[in-house]
Amino acid sequence: MKRTAIVMRRMAVPFQSALTLTTRSHTTLMSPPLVSLDLPDIWPPNSAHFHFPVNCSNEHRAVEINGRLIAEEIRSGIASDVKRMKKSIGKVPGLAVVMVGQRRDSQTYVRNKIKACEEVGIISTTTQLPGDCTEEQVVNALSRFNVDPSIHGILVQLPLPQHLDEGKILDVLSLEKDVDGFHPLIMGSLAMKGREPLFIPCTPKGCIELLIRSGVEIMGKKAVVVGRSNIVGLPTSLLLQRHHATVSVVHAFTENPEQLTCEADIVITAAGVPNLIRGNWLKPGAVVIDVGTNPVEDPSCEHGYYLIGDVCYEEAVRVVSAITPVPGGVGPMTIAMLLSNTLDSAKRAYDFT
Repeated sequence: MKRTAIVMRRMAVPFQSALTLTTRSHTTLMSPPLVSLDLPDIWPPNSAHFHFPVNCSNEHRAVEINGRLIAEEIRSGIASDVKRMKKSIGKVPGLAVVMVGQRRDSQTYVRNKIKACEEVGIISTTTQLPGDCTEEQVVNALSRFNVDPSIHGILVQLPLPQHLDEGKILDVLSLEKDVDGFHPLIMGSLAMKGREPLFIPCTPKGCIELLIRSGVEIMGKKAVVVGRSNIVGLPTSLLLQRHHATVSVVHAFTENPEQLTCEADIVITAAGVPNLIRGNWLKPGAVVIDVGTNPVEDPSCEHGYYLIGDVCYEEAVRVVSAITPVPGGVGPMTIAMLLSNTLDSAKRAYDFT
């Protein structure tokens, strides 16, 4: 936190200097480039926020939002559409995955995506590159898929090794095939009233679908998004606004974050901090969507670890009205939305309705 304070002090300009700048030129702006303001969201230890007891009811138990069951319903509909497309025009959607390195969690995610494609009839292909590959190798792989008419969706499995420029690589991806929905133009369309993005990012899209299918009213409600990543937090906050919620974003530099979350009717958290959200952070009767998937090492588990969310589930479940579990909540929905985006891309390419 000291480092952050030093950075912010360096960016500050005394009032007299500001006055001089303004007088000298009407085109001189005080605000620095946005990129220069970027700081990593390093969350303080959990204990820093907890100075009051957790007040939960032992009698109350929230409804669990079953993401697996809802995702299965969606995938069944996708499979029907793929069959109809194949029967009608002899074509099926195609998804290409580019994976760099041997991260265990990335391998698991890619394996699940490929399996899901097979189950609904989408053809998938994976390009595996070594962890020490060059940017040129990744760009070449993407370029091949960009011009392949049988491929309608392309995703780069993130995160990439640190020596690769993630932004530069993702910019190569064809806008019409960016089924992850990370392209800046897609994000801009998501933010602007009256614009329809080609794709909605998969995890935010899945979160909203969970709320709608669970009968949760979004319009006019207070919503808090915990975390502001480009992948989840930012597009989720934009999407909630498009659904007419009043949205606050909580991040690592937010003062007294529990005060904001305690007022929210809907809390969607994607901070990547295990058990960050405790029972006393939540409004009784609120709805919680927990995007966090934080591995905890445990040799007794099949894969050597188990997953927990950003929300302390056993406390939250005694306060809120509905909540997603981890695992089994948002994860299956993210994959279902990826399949949905790939199908939509193929429909556009073939002018199929």
